[in-house]
Amino acid sequence: MPEMGLEPIRLAPHDFESCVYTIPPLRQWVAVYQMSNIKESDIFSFFCYTPLTMKPKVLAIVGPTASGKTSLSIELAKHFNGEVISVDSRQVYRGIDLCSGKVTKEEMSGVPHHLLDVVDLTDTYTAADFTRDAAAALLTIQNRGRLPILVGGTFFYLNALLGRTSTPAVPPNATLRAELEALPPETLHKRLVLLDPARAASIDQKNPRRLVRAIEVATALGAVPPVSTTEPYDVLTLGIQLDRQSLHHNIHTRIIDRLEAGMVAEVEALLAQGVTHERLESLGLECRYLSRYLRGELTYEAAIADLEIKTRQFAKRQMTWLKRDATIHWVEQQDKKQIIDSVSSFLNAER
Repeated sequence: MPEMGLEPIRLAPHDFESCVYTIPPLRQWVAVYQMSNIKESDIFSFFCYTPLTMKPKVLAIVGPTASGKTSLSIELAKHFNGEVISVDSRQVYRGIDLCSGKVTKEEMSGVPHHLLDVVDLTDTYTAADFTRDAAAALLTIQNRGRLPILVGGTFFYLNALLGRTSTPAVPPNATLRAELEALPPETLHKRLVLLDPARAASIDQKNPRRLVRAIEVATALGAVPPVSTTEPYDVLTLGIQLDRQSLHHNIHTRIIDRLEAGMVAEVEALLAQGVTHERLESLGLECRYLSRYLRGELTYEAAIADLEIKTRQFAKRQMTWLKRDATIHWVEQQDKKQIIDSVSSFLNAER
């Protein structure tokens, strides 16, 4: 990058790991290289031509479910030459498209998307897996000279990638999970309090999947390891704010649209493929309530009514979580000029 007055560091590629280990903020890239399919030369060239005081620029878009994160991310990707990394714990799974609100090829409008359809439903995908895969995708995007745009509703995954949450690589414990998944969230939280009070104080107490994973980690390690004090990226986080009436309207419309597109048939197909009702219970509200309808626990009308109520409650909990983050720059989606100006200022600012 001669225009910036920078000279390449004269290292051989095989010296990469030992070099990085002398620089604490970059140590995570050794794990990314070792655990992914990314080329050693990609990481090597990125860091050898980048000042060590620089942090890679990343745009993140957050907001409650049905607030319009996906459409905004695609607009901004087109405007700023970006690529989208999905931050969604369900969209990594193949076969749950309508239930997870997965973006379609048509909706992508040619914008590359990453971390969709990564694993089968027979696999377990953790926050540690996401952090590894998303970091590798982010590096690849940057090496193409494009802007990484993180978008999705799994904020725990986002914080893990940004270095704000610890993600120990503890493998799933099938026996323990079978025991825990039969317990209500209140019981799970009490158990976590005994194992790891610090994690219990910060976790979403009504999210059984998060509680099960936290207990799994605390059982294996004694407690969730402390968070690193160094964040690896320079991040602008845009939060979409929407009045409650509009958000509720969006939630209702989205549920109806997905049902008309075949969401029940999607769940029926999963069952025909051998996915159990127990597994469907863990795959989000849509799978959960349609599973209960299909096994006769609820009428169709009751299942859809419950789904809408629970989705509204989920959106409220998401906003409660997000409002605690003082770094979020809140915007209204219709104010495109303000959004574009904010992103432009961020990208042009000194790092």
